[in-house]
This record gives sequence, C-alpha cells and structure tokens, in this order.
Amino acid sequence: MLKFTNKMQFIISAVDQNSKARAGEIVTDSGLIQTPVFMPVGTLGAVKGVHIKDLEDHIHAQIILGNTYHLYLRPGMEVMSQAGGLQRFNGWKKPILTDSGGFQVFSLNHRRKIKEEGVTFSSHIDGSIHTFTPEKIIEIQRIIGADIIMAFDECPPYPVNEDYAEKSMHLTHRWLDRCYDAWKNSKSLFGNHQSLFPIVQGSVYKHLRKQSAEFVASKDCDGYAIGGVSVGEPTADMYNITSLCCSILPHNKPRYLMGVGTPANILECIGMGVDMFDCVMPTRNGRNASLFTWKGMMNMKNEKWKYDFSPLDENSDLFADTAYSKAFIRHLFVNGEMLGSMIGSLHNLHFYVSLVKEARNHILSGDYFQWKDKIIPVLSQKI
Repeated sequence: MLKFTNKMQFIISAVDQNSKARAGEIVTDSGLIQTPVFMPVGTLGAVKGVHIKDLEDHIHAQIILGNTYHLYLRPGMEVMSQAGGLQRFNGWKKPILTDSGGFQVFSLNHRRKIKEEGVTFSSHIDGSIHTFTPEKIIEIQRIIGADIIMAFDECPPYPVNEDYAEKSMHLTHRWLDRCYDAWKNSKSLFGNHQSLFPIVQGSVYKHLRKQSAEFVASKDCDGYAIGGVSVGEPTADMYNITSLCCSILPHNKPRYLMGVGTPANILECIGMGVDMFDCVMPTRNGRNASLFTWKGMMNMKNEKWKYDFSPLDENSDLFADTAYSKAFIRHLFVNGEMLGSMIGSLHNLHFYVSLVKEARNHILSGDYFQWKDKIIPVLSQKI
C-alpha cells in the first residue's frame, strides 16, 4: 500500500530523441501507473464481459475507468457511498479514473438542455429529470472515490461552426473555474488523494485549442486532458489538434487523450507526447468478432478460419490466445455464443495494453520513432 500523498507525482524516465514520446510513472495513492498507459473502460464500474481478476492477472491493466453519469444513475450514489467508493464496490484495488459525464451529456442532445448553471437532462433509463452542475460533478466523483477525476465540460459535436465552438469553449472554462473551486474546497471521502484533470476543448479550430490549452494549463492541477477529438473529425485534424495541445500543456504533467482510438492513433499520439489513453474500441470490436493482432486485424466470422485449428496467437502470453483455436473462436461468434464475445474482449484488451507496454519499451531503448513507423502499416492491415 502506497503512502497517502497530497499530490499526484509524475516522473519522466525517458524521452524519445526523434519524437516527443516519453516514458514515465504516475504515482497515486492506489498504485503506480507506468506510461504510456491504456485504460480499459468500465462504464458502470465493470469492463464488459471481463472479470477483475482477468484485468489484473491476464490483461495486466494498471488503471480502469468508470463513468460519473452512468454510476450516478445506476447503482446510485447512496449505494456507492455505503459501499465506500467504487474500488470497494467492484473489488478493483488499483487506480481508477472517472469521466465527468460531459461526453454522455453531449450524446444525449435530444434529451438535455445546457445552461450557464449546468445541464438538465432526462435519464435514458426511465426519463427522470436530473441536473449536473460543476459542483455536483465534483461531489459525485468524491463519492465514487476515483484517484483521477475529470472537470465537467461541454463536448461540442463535429462538425460545428466556429461561433458555437468558441461559446462552448468559454462555457467549459467557466465550468472549470467552478470545478476547480469545488475540488479545492472539498475533501476525499475515503482518504486517497483525488487529482482533478481539466479538459481542453475548442473543436478543430486551432486558435481556440491554443486558447483553451493555455487556460487549462494555468490551473495548478496534477494532469491535463484533451477532449473532443474522437467525435467524427478527420484523423488529420485529430493529430493536428493533439500535437498543438501537447506543445502547450505542461511538460512535467501527464497528458490524457480522451476516447482515442485505433492502435495506429495511439502510437502516433504517443509520438506527440500523450501519456494516457482510453477507448471502448477493443471491447466493442471484441464483442463483434473484430480482433486486433500484431499481424493486423482479423474478422473471426470469416470462412477462412473455419478449418484453422492453430491457436489464435501462439506467441501471446494470454491463456485464451493459446488455449483456443481460430476455428473454435469463429464457431463461437458465428453461433452467437457468449464466450466468443468474452474471449474477443479479453484478447483485444490484452493486445492494447501490450501495445502501449511495447511502445514504452521502445521509448526506453531509444528507437520508438523508427519502430512506430515500421509497425503501424502492419497493425492497420486486414488478414
């Protein structure tokens, strides 16, 4: 058990000479996180179809995500409070990050109303009416007890006109001021330090992103996030905005790129100086027979695997990759067996976590840039 601190620590161990990639360590009260890191998404406190023990022992996840919006609605804050926070509720003993719910509010555009005070929305479950304010979001995340909590923001859609993007950005900044004050003036309920990460917004407009990154960086926080870059914009815009934000956000604090993305996206953005990633893609694709491998992407429903009795990946240290054949896994998916989705999720999460671990190794060895450019075309092909 680590000693409780009053601030997250971030230690940079190495920086790639040919890119801005860096390998580091984030020290939290719930454990050490080696970066770059991929964080499996556990929206309701559980990663879909994956046991906590598998996350720990087979996927080797270092940190997982929960979502404020969803946990607030189910199981609710009374249950969460009596349980003693999410870690005691779900049995995960390592660090947790909670998304503030800004993206969920964005996705509920037909059932929410945004005002200066906050957002009023109707639940997607039963239609009940609720209001999220910046202060309420901090209160909820205090009850959830995550080690890293996110500021409340408005995530504008893509495409969006410049006028709306600017007004949205300024609203996010005013909400950040209120989140920051609420965070500073409240305490953790369970003894662990909770780090607040502000979020850079501004859509695809570079001058807005620059302004937002500078505003966010002015806050004395333990880390910073880049939001709104996985909402449908072209990949080139994602990369341009990410690179710009990383050039402004503090060098000595971790940078979190929210909701990104494919293996190629992750490797490119590591090269720009991003340290933390999350995405539902590995589990969502895994449930739908699309598997990521070191040789490329596999559609496990394809006829070509019907008589292929070789292991899914004979070089993997994941038990499911060597215990099951491609033919058997295809059989599971074709016939809608639950185990297929479980194996697919397990495999993809293991691959993503292994990918960023391998990226870290190459940063430490000094050849990240060359390795990245060589491996990305391989990972992006279909086999």
